[in-house]
Amino acid sequence: MKSLIVEDKAYIRKGLLNLLELVETEINVVGECGSVKEATIVANACKPELIFLDINLTDGTGFDFLDQTEHLNFKVIFITAYEEYALQALKIGAVDYLLKPVDIDELKTALQKVSILPISEQKKQINTVKQVWNNDHSQLILSLHDSFQVINLNELMFCETDKGYTTFYCIDDKKYMVSKTLKEFEEQLSMANFTRPHQSFMVNLKFIDKYDKSGVIHLKNGKKIPVSSRKKEIFLTAFLNWNKS
Repeated sequence: MKSLIVEDKAYIRKGLLNLLELVETEINVVGECGSVKEATIVANACKPELIFLDINLTDGTGFDFLDQTEHLNFKVIFITAYEEYALQALKIGAVDYLLKPVDIDELKTALQKVSILPISEQKKQINTVKQVWNNDHSQLILSLHDSFQVINLNELMFCETDKGYTTFYCIDDKKYMVSKTLKEFEEQLSMANFTRPHQSFMVNLKFIDKYDKSGVIHLKNGKKIPVSSRKKEIFLTAFLNWNKS
């Protein structure tokens, strides 16, 4: 079975390759990719029969990749860290997935299940996963002092954290402060096209007007966000791929 590994962390790819060599099944890995863009090109070229697909990639999600290769016929085994939002969607969709770090017995079980599942049936399962995923990641519920505030993530421009508090800045000059650090929201926001260019900020890519090469992001409302040297490469990868998509 021609297989493709789509995972942005090299050590995870290497570990999975090592496990596949130990599993008594005919899996021929024809490629490894770390981004949606790269995976789309390789998949169209080699037409794999099975894809080990990470959910969170450097320039998008595994679902973005599936949208761009919907004309191809292949089976999917998702790879994910222990993430509340990802697991909820995967479990409801009843699709096969592997938790990081990948366990060889779980790998064997997933391969056995996916080998007998018709592609048409798995596509139905994956559509269910996408619906759950999109619903879970389109909004954020904030616990304020006297209420719970629902925020549409398409209307959230950026977040700023300071001294244990995080402020959420939305369009129309709306802002909300919560007594939690940005790290507690980073996972969900990362799944909704936000990037963290600085320890104190997360930014919605759709609201970036331009990036000044001196290390400053200019938002469409005139706000300027610094980019730290440590996070510059990761930010540019996300930003440039977002503009191309």
